[in-house]
Amino acid sequence: MLRHLTLAAALLACLQHQSQARAQAQLPEPVAQLLALNGMTPDALSVLVLRGDQVVVAHLAERPMQPASTMKLVTTLVSLEQLGPVFRGRTELLTNGELDNQGVLQGDLVLRGGADADLSGEVLVNMLRALQLAGIKRIAGNLVLDRSLFQPARTDVNVPPFDESPEAYYNVIPDALLVNKNMLQLDMRSTDKRLRLDMQPALAGVTVTSNMTLVDADCASWESGWKLPQTVRTADGIKLVLQGTYPKNCARTNSINVLERDDYIDGLFRLTWKQLGGKFTGKTLTGTAPLDARLLAEHRARALPEVVRDTNKPSDNALARTLFLSLGSLEADPLLGSRPLPPLADQTTYARADGAIRSWMRAHAIDDSGFVIENGSGLSRIERISPLQMGALLRAGLRSNWAPEFLASMPIAAMDGTMRRRLNGSPAAGRARLKTGTLRNVVAVAGYVPDANGVQNVVVAMVNDERAGEGRGRAVVDALVDWVARSGVVAPAATQP
Repeated sequence: MLRHLTLAAALLACLQHQSQARAQAQLPEPVAQLLALNGMTPDALSVLVLRGDQVVVAHLAERPMQPASTMKLVTTLVSLEQLGPVFRGRTELLTNGELDNQGVLQGDLVLRGGADADLSGEVLVNMLRALQLAGIKRIAGNLVLDRSLFQPARTDVNVPPFDESPEAYYNVIPDALLVNKNMLQLDMRSTDKRLRLDMQPALAGVTVTSNMTLVDADCASWESGWKLPQTVRTADGIKLVLQGTYPKNCARTNSINVLERDDYIDGLFRLTWKQLGGKFTGKTLTGTAPLDARLLAEHRARALPEVVRDTNKPSDNALARTLFLSLGSLEADPLLGSRPLPPLADQTTYARADGAIRSWMRAHAIDDSGFVIENGSGLSRIERISPLQMGALLRAGLRSNWAPEFLASMPIAAMDGTMRRRLNGSPAAGRARLKTGTLRNVVAVAGYVPDANGVQNVVVAMVNDERAGEGRGRAVVDALVDWVARSGVVAPAATQP
């Protein structure tokens, strides 16, 4: 640890004493050229490239930047380190009611959330089948939804939309009891005169109808006529009304998050329980499990390394946000996978998660000055981290006990995840492991790039500029990665005797 402290301090001192002119001069020529070609100044870019203990490139590396989804590396590495590889979220069905000899549960049924990343309609079916096997045929009480693991339990309520697509999956704000990520899949098939709709999963009391106008347009551009659907409550239930225009003779699917999540679970539970032959006439309420509640059924999510992989490869915001909040609400349990942290008065789950990450950073000699984390996913206008901080985190990732799991979660250049279509033809293809980040004015990469000698380099690059979009920022950071992959001196082949 002392060596790590000394190295970090020396690197920081070196960077702080570099003049801006020298730092700009350190930018590789292909990178500097692309910045100029795309109308961006060197101030738009912050870079750090480390080869072992050597600083290869350092350009404004101590400056906090918007990282976009590269922030997921912070959330996932700290989760692996703090929660461990056997950590699992879980969902429980509980009651303190008694079961009579007619198969009637005389009391409420509690569905308690435990940050289960895999909670789906199929999982709910299996849990309700377990109730049937226990002899329950009718539930005489209410269905109680317990989201109390996170405080506040519903951070999505009354939050202004992040952008113009609040219904999109990437904008889902998780809670501790999120079934199917609250998503509805709509199948939309049109002829010249009619639009046929289907909704999955089917929900009791929820129907979908259309006010869309059929137009002569290219099916490939159907999203240009899409508008946010309306949710209308009627005496018969909830009606989802589609708006906008839709091309004639077109078939597409779209997944949306528009239903209030209590309504979503209520409709899914009622229909599933009925299809299984059960009876339920109670209400669906928000509450907490009574202290004397006993466990009827449970589901455990996949182990943390699998969830981390599904977070970083496709850059899943909802999973990242769930892991971030888990750091503030759960701890590792060698037998169960996870258990709730003891409650602390007047401290939110966010504050505890933020504190857990900062404590980990300080324990690894990473100065957290200027570091800002809002939700752990990078889908934020206020999150900030410097390349120096990110580089130190990536170095710590190489020394981690869970380095194989961490590296395996990162997209491989030109092969998979968010890097599958990038750096084809570069020496980095199939070798570099890089987390990407993209917002309207942000393009970033962070990860590991082997150079021409096969030596692992830590690479962090962040472009923050209004002109970063339309591929311009991506070209800059990809040029840096390509330059690192080509750098170094290739040793001559050994002479054959």
